[in-house]
Amino acid sequence: MQQQARPRARRLLLRGDFRRLLATRLLSQFGDGVFQAALAGTVLFNPERAAEPLDVAAGFAVLLLPYSLVGPFAGVWLDRWSRRQVLQRANLLRAVLVAGVAAIVLGGIGGTPFYVAGLAVFSVNRFVLAALSAALPHTVDEPSLVSANALSTTAGAVVTVVGGGAALGLLPLTAGGDSGYAALAVSSALPYLAAAAVVTGFPRSYLGPDHGTGAARLTVREVAAGMLAGARHVWSHRPAAAALAVISVHRFCYGVLTLMTLLLYRNTFPGGGSLFPGGLVGLGEVVAAGALGTLLAAVVTPVVVARVGKPWWITALLAGGGVVQLALGLPFLPVTIVGAGLALGFVAQAVKICVDTTLQEVVDDDYRGRVFSVYDTLFNVTYVVSLVVGAVLLPPSGVSYSALVAVGVTYLLTAVLYARSR
Repeated sequence: MQQQARPRARRLLLRGDFRRLLATRLLSQFGDGVFQAALAGTVLFNPERAAEPLDVAAGFAVLLLPYSLVGPFAGVWLDRWSRRQVLQRANLLRAVLVAGVAAIVLGGIGGTPFYVAGLAVFSVNRFVLAALSAALPHTVDEPSLVSANALSTTAGAVVTVVGGGAALGLLPLTAGGDSGYAALAVSSALPYLAAAAVVTGFPRSYLGPDHGTGAARLTVREVAAGMLAGARHVWSHRPAAAALAVISVHRFCYGVLTLMTLLLYRNTFPGGGSLFPGGLVGLGEVVAAGALGTLLAAVVTPVVVARVGKPWWITALLAGGGVVQLALGLPFLPVTIVGAGLALGFVAQAVKICVDTTLQEVVDDDYRGRVFSVYDTLFNVTYVVSLVVGAVLLPPSGVSYSALVAVGVTYLLTAVLYARSR
């Protein structure tokens, strides 16, 4: 299987149109990594701003809610507008918007203006990612579509982490504080401008849509009705409903663990020159470990699923995830938290691959777009809700044995209930 995948990936890279679209994605998501690091640093590790846990939750809400609020409309509009024009203009717009965010950070402005500016950037980002996915079939042959998706999305996720790491590397060269994070934010405009320049190399209609649909006239009520129809369709298909339930519970647990980790590295773990320090550098180690777990899951999951099937693998992932988070999390040491981050990244990606595939196999084609809009909303809203709950319940230190045990037990109970339902 792996031997067949490698030649197919090489064949994809021989296509100039695929390489151009991939370069657009990589530049765009590299800029995302830089900007997200600037935003996280401003909220979490800026000595000039004393962010409370609720501020952290608000920051993640800004990052994620646009994916749920804009997503249903983005898919509809991209079936009418030139996707090449969307990618070009959205990246140009983001370059302008991040300059505005940088000005707000430099001016020491917080609260509503800061979050509204960040919300604007990530709302546009939703159009970019949706347009990249919708345009991909125009640059590959149908038999290569699965490999093209795997290569593009994995490379994009990795380069986002690389962008965040590059921002961390540049931070010591700045003055620090508001001015340093403002410089990082404005620097993310450069890869956005480069992405706009690269995608301009496509002819206007090359990336589709092949024909307009007039779908841009859909109202909010019609989009909401479509999502309700998708939810009803899922409820009538038990494997799909079970898959969405699993991913929702997992995302809630994932959010609590994320906030706990942020508080530990911000307020508890000491900084300094140790191998596993606290602060932004230590948090970067956890992010890198999670990215490694994501890559491992992308390699291992197809092989395991081919042998034992998705239901068994999801059950094993949930049960194993609960045990590992308890074993590595309860010591509350930087080195074990990095290991827990790797395990959580593996579980998160492996579960998502199985859930995505289950929905693609079970859901009728006429409902697939609406079902994935429901999926997208659940995926992000449950995460934001968990952050708000964690912000209220977790102590500022992030050390909470009861919360970690509750998360571990929730994973184990979900594994049992999912196994019985299947």
